[in-house]
Amino acid sequence: MALQSKHKVESAFSMSSMTDIIFLLLIFFMLTSSFITPSGLPVNLPSSEASDIVMQEVTVTITKDLRFSVNDRVVDREAIKGELTTLLKDKKGQVVLHIDKDVPVEYLVEIGGIAAGLEANVSIATKPYK
Repeated sequence: MALQSKHKVESAFSMSSMTDIIFLLLIFFMLTSSFITPSGLPVNLPSSEASDIVMQEVTVTITKDLRFSVNDRVVDREAIKGELTTLLKDKKGQVVLHIDKDVPVEYLVEIGGIAAGLEANVSIATKPYK
């Protein structure tokens, strides 16, 4: 007497769950890569023990040859206060300073003081130690 099973086991593999996982990973890496945006002017950032990632609302860049930019727009040193006032109007924002490590500290203090006077949170962009 031959007994046959009514339920046959299929050895096929469903790829639908694999595509969902790949899609979620793609979204994760796209979102996390947008947190780190390079500034328009080339800057050699100083190294730091702890390098946190913050959302960059306003970036101020100072290069080695003392060129200034606010949100990738090159401006004069005297125009930085006006630019920051316009960008931070009616809100308490985050200002990230991208300052070359060879720039004298007086420029860091000046720009940080302007941003702090506008009640913005000020942070300095650094790169981690290798």
